[in-house]
Amino acid sequence: MSRRLANVTLDNLDDLPHRCRRCVFWELDPVNGNRAMEAGDPGLEKEAWISSTLLEWGSCGKIVYVDGVAAGFVLYAPPHYVPRSVAFPTSPVSADAVLLMTAHIIPEFSGGGLGRMLVQGVAKDLTRRGVRAIEAFGDLKWEQPGACLMPADYLLSVGFKTVRPHLRFPRLRLELKNAVSWREDVEVALERLLGSMSPERALRPV
Repeated sequence: MSRRLANVTLDNLDDLPHRCRRCVFWELDPVNGNRAMEAGDPGLEKEAWISSTLLEWGSCGKIVYVDGVAAGFVLYAPPHYVPRSVAFPTSPVSADAVLLMTAHIIPEFSGGGLGRMLVQGVAKDLTRRGVRAIEAFGDLKWEQPGACLMPADYLLSVGFKTVRPHLRFPRLRLELKNAVSWREDVEVALERLLGSMSPERALRPV
């Protein structure tokens, strides 16, 4: 099975799951987010955010494809591009860090190392651009797949460290100088994935 990472662009934005394609939780502040939902087409706001962030800052997301099928994605940007980030009790994000906004793996592809592959892709991209660290708001009570926040336990498992504790939404940080050490872990995860997935397993489109 082939696996590849691609930068999120306006051309492949529709490869995101429908719910995520229309979600503007991170891209707008709570007031404007509610207005966009009430207006009935938050997808346009999503497009506008992707477009402006690409033009002003550069790549802000990645999609992982398995045999041409979108299996998951991740979005990230400097905190001043992410209005929702200031609403968390453990904000603000450090000035030298980029915010890992959200990541999602389609359920039938979960458990195979694709999430780690996505985060490593982000780390490599940001390292080339001179960014020192990635930060994220984790959810210690995460229960819902597809939620806009990531489980804190997952972030800790891929190398993040808690920099500001909280009973629900700790802020976590990954120093990018440590991200290089993920290479072997990612290769092992992919080998396990290749060995555990049968060739006839159905790959349903997103």
